[in-house]
Formats: sequence, structure tokens, C-alpha cells
Amino acid sequence: MKPQTDLLSIADRIRAIARNGQFYALNEYDRERYDELLDLSNRLTATLTATEIETVAACYTPATDYVTPKVDIRAVVFDDNERILLVRERADGKWSLPGGWGDIGFSPGEVAIKELREETGYEAIPLRLLAILDMCRHNHPPAPHYTYKIFIRCHITGGTPQTAFDTLEVGFFTLDSLPALSTERVTFEEIELMYEFLHNPQKEAVTD
Repeated sequence: MKPQTDLLSIADRIRAIARNGQFYALNEYDRERYDELLDLSNRLTATLTATEIETVAACYTPATDYVTPKVDIRAVVFDDNERILLVRERADGKWSLPGGWGDIGFSPGEVAIKELREETGYEAIPLRLLAILDMCRHNHPPAPHYTYKIFIRCHITGGTPQTAFDTLEVGFFTLDSLPALSTERVTFEEIELMYEFLHNPQKEAVTD
């Protein structure tokens, strides 16, 4: 990556953090800090691209303006006994595929292995895209965000199982012995679909 491109990527990442901070700030002090961070990221972009800062700022609509789907990325891992890797979510005590929201500055594959490492302790590499699904079409409970779900097959290369601040347990399960699932995050039908890819490696990626 060229230095200028790298710096622009950093500016985008800072901007995303600032905008999220503005949205979730609990008080005016926090909001002012995120406002300043957003201004700095815009100034950095303006300098790197020789563009007026007003033009740069105008390219990014407020979070309360036009809303696009959020992206949820899940890592799909099987062991040699055809068991699928799940984590127990602290939020509801139920189980899900490792994963979470996409992050600015990371590719889908990078998010999958980052979430996998953070939530389970395992190091991995992404292998292939399995599915891109519209969450509202797959028996999930109502959610505040319109979400696309991306499932990526991953292969463990190292690490040891451990929990994180948002997970309680890590484990492998067969399809016929799945624990209670956190259906806000994954459904039984989606895990069944993942097993179709395990049993048919030539199966093409699916999408709604």
C-alpha cells in the first residue's frame, strides 16, 4: 500500500470512530471530543487530496441522514469431526458463530479472522465466501438495523481457546447437538446451510 493511500485509510478509520462516537456520546464533553476528531480526520483527508476541507466534510452525511444496511460478518469453522465452532454470547447467554459488525479499514475476510481471534483465542485464515444473506429473510427476530449477513469459511492455524469481554464460552458442536442459539445473530437454518458447504465443497456461494 502506498503511503498516501495508507494515510487516507487511517483518516477514514478515524472518521468512522468519530462519527460512531458522535452518535453514541453520552454527554456534551464526549461529543465535543468526537467533533474535534472528525474535524482532524477531514483536515487530513483534505491535505492528502489537495481538496477544500468544506468539500471533504460535505461528502459525509450525518448518521441521522441517509441510512444504508449494516454488515454483520460471521466466521465459519469446522473441526476434523465435523463440529462447528460457536461462542456463547454474554448479552443473552446463547450461542452464535463468532463475528460482529464490519469495521472501516478491514476487508470482510480480515473482520472474520479478527472477530474469531478476539472472541475465541484462535488464529485463522479466511478460505472462501459462503453466503451473503438479507437478515430479514431468514427468521431472525426484529432488529433495529437493516442488516446483510456475510458468512466466511475460515481455517484455524493456531491459538488456544479463550473467552472475551462479550463471550462466556467457546465450543465445537455437531449439527444434532447444537445449544440454544442467539437468533439475533444466527439461526439453525443458517447453520444447516453452512453444513451444506462442508459436505459439498464445490457448492457455490449463495445470496438472496
